[in-house]
This record gives sequence, C-alpha cells and structure tokens, in this order.
Amino acid sequence: MRNGFAQQLARFGPDARYAVPSLRQARTYCRTLTTSHYENFSVASLLLPRRLLPHFHSIYAYCRWADDLGDETEGGAQALRLLAWWRDELALCYEGRPRHPVMVALAPTLRRFAIPPQPFLDLLSAFGQDQTVKRYDTYDQLLDYCRRSADPVGRLVLYLCECHDETRGRLSDRICTALQLANFWQDVGRDLDIGRVYLPAEDRRRFDYADADLDERRFTPAFAALMRFQVERARNLFLEGLPLIPMIPADLQADIELFARGGLAILDKIAAQNYNVWHERPKLSKWEKALLLARTLIRKWLPV
Repeated sequence: MRNGFAQQLARFGPDARYAVPSLRQARTYCRTLTTSHYENFSVASLLLPRRLLPHFHSIYAYCRWADDLGDETEGGAQALRLLAWWRDELALCYEGRPRHPVMVALAPTLRRFAIPPQPFLDLLSAFGQDQTVKRYDTYDQLLDYCRRSADPVGRLVLYLCECHDETRGRLSDRICTALQLANFWQDVGRDLDIGRVYLPAEDRRRFDYADADLDERRFTPAFAALMRFQVERARNLFLEGLPLIPMIPADLQADIELFARGGLAILDKIAAQNYNVWHERPKLSKWEKALLLARTLIRKWLPV
C-alpha cells in the first residue's frame, strides 16, 4: 500500500474514529488531496471557473479514494470490503448524514447540481471488477468496463456544467472511453507489470499476436498492427466526441478540449514511435503540454 494512502486510511478509514469535520475543513481536505495527486490539475485549474473549484475538488476526492481503495490496498477480498464501506459512506451522504471529510464536502455538490448516485456507484462497480478480472476476451467487454470506469466521470462533469442530457452524455462517453483506451495503450507495459491486460484476446488472435509474445513483451509486426488498430479505434472515438465541446458552457469548453486534445496527442506519440510501447512508454513533455494549452487558449480567445 502506498504510504500516503495508508496514512489516510488509518486516519479516515472504516476503523478510524474522528469528529465529523466542518464543511470548510472538508473542502480544505479535498482541495489538498486534489492538488497533491492530480498532476494536470495545476493547468486545468487555470481554466476552471472559480465557482466550480470546490465542487470539482469534492468529486475528484471521491474518485481518488475509490480508486485507491481498489488499487492501493491488499486487493482481492480486502479491496472489495473497503469498496463496500465506501459505498455505505456514499449512501449516508445521500441520506443527509455524511461523516467522512470527502462526503461532507460532496454533500452540497450533490444538492446544488442534483447529481444522482449512479455515476458514483458505476465507478465502484468498475473498481470492484478490477479485483477479479485481469484480462478481457472481447472489445465489447472492455467497452463495458470503460462505461463504468471512465464514462461516469464525464457525466459528473456535465452535471457540474448544468448541461447534462443524453445527447451530451453520449458524446461525453465517447471522449471518456477514448481517454481510458489511450491510457491503456500508453501503459500496456505498466499494466502487464501488475498482471492486467486490456488488449482484448479476440484482437490479439485476429492479428496473430500470441500469448507467449505478450508475456515476453515482444515487439513484432503483428504487435505493431495490433496497436495501430487500437490507436485508430480510440482516435475515432475522440473525433466522434469532439462535437460535445460547443454544446457546453463557454467557460468550460477549453477544459474539455484540453483533455480530449491531450488524449489525441498521446495516440500521436504512440504512432510516432511505430507503436512500440514495449520499448518506451509514450508521454507528453512539459513543452508539448504547454503547446497544447496554448493552442487550446488560442482557439478559445480567437475562434475561427
């Protein structure tokens, strides 16, 4: 378990005893948690409307805790027990009896934006699935996982934008699934290190990339073709979702575009290294991130 989260779990976990914090204390906790964990937040927060920052902090803190309960504990039955506890804490929050600092901060966000519980519950379902499912046979199974692990985040953002409906929700789902897939294809090696394989078995068979090649991390023409296929599939999802941007409030468009363009840039990096993610993990440099931000701001301030 990561030491920082172990300390948080001891302080605010199911076996801890503590006084219910005030809203101010809870929001300070969520803000600190967000800014200390989310490497892109320092950039994104420059673009976010000030009025929404406490609400973004509370939602991020919920997601951070849920993710860490699944990935930063002993895993298996222990992780499932902790995720069930977090679900109970969420239920108390919706009942108007929050006690955990994240839930105390989240409660007014839920009321202010009339956010239903399903997106939060879907995330817990996905993190629970991580404890039992390590490989995926089909792309449809992977999409179902993304529907619960990634798409809820976009839906939550739409609620904060006060523009959630099914049309925008479906477009948001495209972007969020594409972001999740881009992360998977960026981290094929890292995921294999922890026993997870997101490249669907049906696609590996289609491109004749054997399990033995995967386990040995062999870069072959078959692997390059397989990754090219996955990258283009994710790219198409991004492109299908981009029409969402002009459909959300103007003061939030740059944030959504920045994340989508960042995901597309990761796909471009994978392609630029001939899809050999075994040799080097593709990532954006600080300069490339700054360039993305500048281009996004230019499009915001000087629309064509």
